[in-house]
Amino acid sequence: MCGIVGYIGRRDVAPLLLEGLQRLEYRGYDSAGIVVTSPKATGLKMVKAKGRVRDLEAKVPKRFAGTTGIAHTRWATHGAPSDHNAHPHMSADNKVAVVHNGIIDNASELRKKLEADGVEFLSETDTEVLTHLIARSQAETLEEKVRQALRVIEGTYGIAVMHADFPDRIVTARNGSPVVLGIGEKEMFVASDIAALVTHTRQIVTLDDGEMATLKADDFRTYTTEGTRTTAEPTTVEWEAASYDMGGHDTYMHKEIHEQAEAVDRVLRGRIDDRFSTVHLGGLNLDAREARQIRRVKILGCGTSYHAGMIGAQMIEELARIPADAEPASEFRYRNSVVDPDTLYVAVSQSGETYDVLAAVQELKRKGARVLGIVNVVGSAIAREADGGMYVHAGPEVCVVSTKCFTNTTVAFALLALHLGRTRDLSVRDGKRIIDGLRKLPGQISAILEQEDEIKKLAEQYAEARSMLFIGRVRGYPVAREASLKLKEVSYIHAEAYPASELKHGPLALIEPALPTVAIVPDDDLLEKNRAALEEIKARSGRILAVAHQEQEKADQTIVVPKNEDELDPILLGIPLQLLAYHTALSLGRDIDKPRNLAKSVTVE
Repeated sequence: MCGIVGYIGRRDVAPLLLEGLQRLEYRGYDSAGIVVTSPKATGLKMVKAKGRVRDLEAKVPKRFAGTTGIAHTRWATHGAPSDHNAHPHMSADNKVAVVHNGIIDNASELRKKLEADGVEFLSETDTEVLTHLIARSQAETLEEKVRQALRVIEGTYGIAVMHADFPDRIVTARNGSPVVLGIGEKEMFVASDIAALVTHTRQIVTLDDGEMATLKADDFRTYTTEGTRTTAEPTTVEWEAASYDMGGHDTYMHKEIHEQAEAVDRVLRGRIDDRFSTVHLGGLNLDAREARQIRRVKILGCGTSYHAGMIGAQMIEELARIPADAEPASEFRYRNSVVDPDTLYVAVSQSGETYDVLAAVQELKRKGARVLGIVNVVGSAIAREADGGMYVHAGPEVCVVSTKCFTNTTVAFALLALHLGRTRDLSVRDGKRIIDGLRKLPGQISAILEQEDEIKKLAEQYAEARSMLFIGRVRGYPVAREASLKLKEVSYIHAEAYPASELKHGPLALIEPALPTVAIVPDDDLLEKNRAALEEIKARSGRILAVAHQEQEKADQTIVVPKNEDELDPILLGIPLQLLAYHTALSLGRDIDKPRNLAKSVTVE
């Protein structure tokens, strides 16, 4: 959940690394550090600072020259944010520096052994264990020193290592935490995310688990942790550096909310088949005969991806008539689930590196299950592990709080549901109806975003609340779940989501004027049932903000959303609530792109 960036070449390395850290800060932002050297230097130079990258930048001396370096921005797991706990971690002789993403599970045991041997630790982190193991190795090469250390490590890691005795190289390794190499002209890069690389190169190599690499200025080579050479061909990334700029917006979240119409158009582009009223999804690697043999669909994700999966499961049941459900991957992987050969498993992750989802995929593959991946990042770990899948083509999403990727993921599920439905019993007429609805989405999203000024005024009123309740029924419930998550993530206002039908089974006890309720009220066959829930709340003097397709008499305010097909309505109903969360947080002065305690890509358990 942290950011790594490294460089070896001819350029002055410190400004380059600091720029890379700025682009990676959404992955972790409680402390940061940098180490540099050069072929003519006498050792390693390091600066670390608690706080944001700007705090580190203020501490870096003007004379901090070097042509090789590694840097890190941290999201704390072991040890509170502090200068000492910041990465890189340096050995006692100042020869070895390590940056690390992930968690070393046996760090406590190794730390005790090292302390018994006289090693003095300067931090509370698990990473420092790895630094000392490398420094104490008697191997002749840096590669073998790192390999020896990794043999006794248990857990996840993405690392980059420098050694004063080997100033011509950086050694990296991966197990469960992303490591990406950037290939330049007589210069090489390493990072945990391509965001740090695209300013300088679009030629990348993504390491697999159990793989290492040595970077030199004019060359790189990859090999396993056992030393066997591997073949790595660079690929070209589709995202450009401009995709990571704010584009005139004050925050990335605002920019990404407003990119949704264009992003949805991208995920649809080239996939619709009007002739047969279906879609082309060749990446599924699932032919019609195999699709018809599916008896159940299980969707696995975490956080926002889980909520998108809840919407996806409903679409699959409605359009394909296949039993489907969604479950948090973090729960599924620990409950010794029954893996059915007739079940299609779908793993959902924006980054494609979410560790709980990746671990679930690996366990499912071990048991012989068929797994599809729905991810945003091309070449990510889940994309490589899965049997097939779909890219959602949302483009880079920098804000920790996901908006456009959530929307594109729900649209991707609509495509999957339509594909499975038309393979089975969904009629041509219904297929055409859904396709027409999908084509309307970008224009309808733009229409919703035009209401931003009105939604901003509502947000300023509701920012006074200490807690909020979100309710929805069937299609509206996952929307309520996601909207509740958005509000608490970015504004820090406590929020809970319940099925509207569950109000009378307990939550009505909470209703009072001080607890506003946001009600999702689509104009479908459950409209009157949802209106009855509003009656229950008003009878207890509750305050109601409705998100609906028409004004709701019992609501204090209504945000009116364009109507699409019933099955597709959840895609649109959540978008005004993204704006509500954004402007609530803005009025409260929150750090919108980097909410406290959170990081974008969760690559630890």
